[in-house]
Amino acid sequence: MEDQPIKFERKGSVALLTLNRPRVLNAINEPMIDALLDRFEEIENTDELGAVVIEGTGKIFCSGHDLKELMAANPLQRRALLTKSVKVWEEIVKMSKPVIAAVHSYATAAGCGLVAACDLVVASEDAVFQTPGVNIGIFCMTPMIPLQRAVGQKKAMEMLITADPINVKEAERFGLVNKIVPNGKHVEGAIEFAEKITGNSRLAYNIGKPAFYTMGEMDYVKALHYAKDLFTLASTSEDTEEGMKAVLEKRNPVWKNR
Repeated sequence: MEDQPIKFERKGSVALLTLNRPRVLNAINEPMIDALLDRFEEIENTDELGAVVIEGTGKIFCSGHDLKELMAANPLQRRALLTKSVKVWEEIVKMSKPVIAAVHSYATAAGCGLVAACDLVVASEDAVFQTPGVNIGIFCMTPMIPLQRAVGQKKAMEMLITADPINVKEAERFGLVNKIVPNGKHVEGAIEFAEKITGNSRLAYNIGKPAFYTMGEMDYVKALHYAKDLFTLASTSEDTEEGMKAVLEKRNPVWKNR
């Protein structure tokens, strides 16, 4: 039902979050943002869940911000709404658990930004990505931040300044999409991807994912020394010892996630 802007299901060790405003093409409004932030916190604090998949119900993945909500707001209210909106992308980076977008059909404007902000992306063959803000007289300001980090400055600028859509193969070529799957298989493919990840030591990626983004903000030499120190610390874990023993003993490791 659409009275729940975000639907939450458990698929084993995977949390499935569904954008659930199909009548308005899953346009992002304040209740949806609040629900996403609440679910992120819940998932992060639930040990049984090791990864997150975000999909959209209905015809498309997500059309971006709800323009009716933005039009009804004054400038200060718009700023407050956008502050919450970018908090979603911020929390994805901060979460220790990987967040995978499962995309079908169109992901536009802030919907494209949400995809770019996710750690990994599985998309169906019909997926299209677009930042069409200039068509309505405003640059896609917030989506451009995760977008340029995903596809690089030149391609991001092209998408932002022309509003031209890119298909899934082009999105994969430029690094926005990790895996392309047949139409209708995007959720299944994303959950399989997530299950593969959660089958490894969760402690390893719970440490590694935040480190990945932290090192991306450092200069090269500082990042090398940060990685060296973090590896040394992480190698004292029970899982690291078990993993190394398993290799030497030619058996599968048994993870304790500690």
